[in-house]
This record gives sequence, structure tokens and C-alpha cells, in this order.
Amino acid sequence: MLNRRAFLAASTLLVASGITARAQDRSEANALAYESIDQLRAIAAQGPAIVYFHAEWCPTCRATMVSFRGRWPEVQPGITLIIADYDTETDLKTRYGVTYQNTYVQVGVNGEKLQIWNGGGIDALNSKPIFD
Repeated sequence: MLNRRAFLAASTLLVASGITARAQDRSEANALAYESIDQLRAIAAQGPAIVYFHAEWCPTCRATMVSFRGRWPEVQPGITLIIADYDTETDLKTRYGVTYQNTYVQVGVNGEKLQIWNGGGIDALNSKPIFD
């Protein structure tokens, strides 16, 4: 079972590890822990909001988090990655049709699912998001 403290520590480490990517016309890329659907809507109003369904017990998810820490400066500016606990955010999984961990969902300003994909890490974050 996922240790909530471990998950939050991983999320904090990701954010604290110098997660920045800059461009003149977009704000920095950012990573946050999931709080609420209202949070997702507010973030989506500012730019691409991508929910990442992470499970601490998942080897692929752990490797993805390591990759995020090492390669975050490569992420397109303007993207916000919201890390959701796969094991505890059951309502959120149901809302977006997520059936397994290491899944990404881009959320629109009304909280709707714009697109969903599994895996791909940094490369997918740079190629999948819809910028309005």
C-alpha cells in the first residue's frame, strides 16, 4: 500500500529539485501535488494542466520520478504537472477513466479530460499537451 508520507516526500523532492524551464512567452514548467478538482481547473485556466497518476509501489512510476528530477529543465515552459496518488484518488481516477498507474490526463478549464495517455515521461510531456 502506498505510504502517503513517502508519496508527498517524492512530490516535494520533485518540486524542490530545481524544477524550472523558462521561455520568454510562457511561465516556468511546474509540478504540484494534487489537492482538488478546483485546483485543476484553476491551473488549466493558466496553461496545460497534466495530472500524473503515480503509485509509490510501481517501479515504472518510481523510475519516472527519477527521470523528472534529472530532466525537468527539458520540459516545455507553461506545463503544470499535478501528481495524484493512484491508490487514494479513486474519485479522480473514475472521473477520467484511469485504470492503471503511470497514466497522464490533460485537464481543461472546466475540469474535463482533454486527452489521456500512459507512460512516456518527459518526452510525452513535451509532445502531447494541447496549448491553446
